[in-house]
Amino acid sequence: MSGSFSEQLNNIDTEVKEEALKVPFILKIISTFFSVLFHPVFIPVYVTFFLLYIHPSAFTGFSASNKQKTLVIVALNLVFFPMLSVALLKAVGFIDSLLLKTRKDRIIPYIACGIFFFWAYTVFKQQTAYPLLLVSYVLGLFLSSSAALIANIYYKVSMHAIGLGGCLGLFLIIMQSASMLMTVPIAIALLVTGLVSTSRLMLKSHNPFDIYSGLIIGIATQFIAAYVVL
Repeated sequence: MSGSFSEQLNNIDTEVKEEALKVPFILKIISTFFSVLFHPVFIPVYVTFFLLYIHPSAFTGFSASNKQKTLVIVALNLVFFPMLSVALLKAVGFIDSLLLKTRKDRIIPYIACGIFFFWAYTVFKQQTAYPLLLVSYVLGLFLSSSAALIANIYYKVSMHAIGLGGCLGLFLIIMQSASMLMTVPIAIALLVTGLVSTSRLMLKSHNPFDIYSGLIIGIATQFIAAYVVL
């Protein structure tokens, strides 16, 4: 059953790529730029920066130096170590490409990221000084990476969409809490999500199903994490 489902999705992916119009070179450059700038590995830093310096009350009482330390901790645990893991996997030949183009290449990185995300969640949860919004977001990252690992059995879900869906999900949670006017942040998040999703389609890295399911996973896991933590 799973093999049949996977074959159907692969056929859809092939048809989309064959029927897609040839993308002009300049659009490929722009699409690549957005794909790199908003790569899912960088999203946690952007979200943490938002909570630290834009949200009016998330990190109330934190000094400037403590805010900087928090950003560094997030960058190390949620960005640097996952990237280092992928680089080491490529160096020893466990994966074929740093871009993780195939489902096979994504298996171990998903597991590694899940470990780092769960470790960060545990540390932030135990350190009661950190706001629950950050704890909830990091738990959502762990849940989304776990969901992506399962989805990867059947198809190549978009990691970009999962990352941006997680950001959008957190913004919706903040909006529900009424702790900040979120009209502009959500509008920007929707715009970026649209640009990046379109970029992934233009680069023929994914089909629409990969994108939509990734967004659903990212948003849903944030709401599940918020239900558990907040």
